[in-house]
Amino acid sequence: MPTRILPAVGDADAVRSLTTLLSQLPDAEPVAPVVDSTQLVGTLARLAAESVDELPEVVVVHERIGPVPALELIRDVALRFPAVGVILVTSDAGPGLFQAAMDYGARGLVALPLSYEELASRVRAVAQWSAGVRRHLGSAVDVFTGVGGTVVTVSGAKGGVGTTLTAVQLALAAQASGRSAALVDMDLQAGDVASYLDIQFRRSVADLATITDISPRVLADAVFRHDTGLALLLAPGEGERGEEVTDRAARQIVTALRARYEVVVIDCGAQVSGASAAAIETADTALLVTTPDVVSVRGAKRTVRMWDRLQIRKAEETTVVVNRHTRATEIQPPLIQKITGTALAATAVPANFKELQAAVDAGRVHELDSRSTVKQALWGLAGELGLVNVPEGDRRGGRGSVGFRRRRDGGG
Repeated sequence: MPTRILPAVGDADAVRSLTTLLSQLPDAEPVAPVVDSTQLVGTLARLAAESVDELPEVVVVHERIGPVPALELIRDVALRFPAVGVILVTSDAGPGLFQAAMDYGARGLVALPLSYEELASRVRAVAQWSAGVRRHLGSAVDVFTGVGGTVVTVSGAKGGVGTTLTAVQLALAAQASGRSAALVDMDLQAGDVASYLDIQFRRSVADLATITDISPRVLADAVFRHDTGLALLLAPGEGERGEEVTDRAARQIVTALRARYEVVVIDCGAQVSGASAAAIETADTALLVTTPDVVSVRGAKRTVRMWDRLQIRKAEETTVVVNRHTRATEIQPPLIQKITGTALAATAVPANFKELQAAVDAGRVHELDSRSTVKQALWGLAGELGLVNVPEGDRRGGRGSVGFRRRRDGGG
């Protein structure tokens, strides 16, 4: 039986050299390469949803894959797809990296420049290992079978611009349309999702920070199931525990959620932490909420520039949402788009706090009246972003999703 090999390489030249060598290996069946970490995980999840037997025996990960670093990606694959053997291709073949790669779950390491003999030897050994694992575990292999959901982060230009309300309503809209949705409070020291939904729950995102194997059962234990059906992963009640959630832990948590839910909405607040930066970096859509006033717009511009300097997100990959919009204000959405250099959501959320006050004070924003213009705008934004199921008869050939979306699978 041929060995199916999936290359994960972001560099075009490296793709050509690697696929050429792989095609020359005896009994090898290279499949179309994936170009980034998100696409790799999405492809494997889609195959696993059909059957574990559909998974490739070998995945070859290049050291310059992104946006998730190669070693962390290897750990994600090893944890979620234990019957898949991973080989790291790297220019540093020293004992330190070799040991680290093994600790993260790699089954082999191949040095650059590539050697046919070394690559053939490693692929053969890893393929035999993978076949042995599948033979012994059979159908008992525990993998996430989700196809890879859509991840949307919601950040604020500054505090008080409506970030949490936006995140909550986007998640509620997705859930109400029939999609499985999760809402994550990644504003680790000042998160208010629990207050907005009037709930108390002992477990939080911090409880997953030190777990290296976030299985479906472990994830389910940390998630609170709201009356609306929404899955909630809350910020810790003790703000100092937010420091336990590192960027590495955040990537692993987002990966687990993406595989479990069709839509994952993450409230990142207005402060950038390592965890929120990791979430924003790997999201399909990154929203930045601002209000049409000088202070907030300056904050939005400052945030966009910081994300670019830190290589978290480029301006053109960020979508600005204007909240509390009125026709009378001097600063209109097109001007905000010009100042920030970002994409702009076509849906602007109107200023009408009177509609919200009673629901916010009661912690029942999920019971906001459907006639509310604010709710209608936010649910319209969810539709604009492609977060809701649209009945076949309601589909129109008009405006599609907005902003920059990162590819997650092999589709065009």
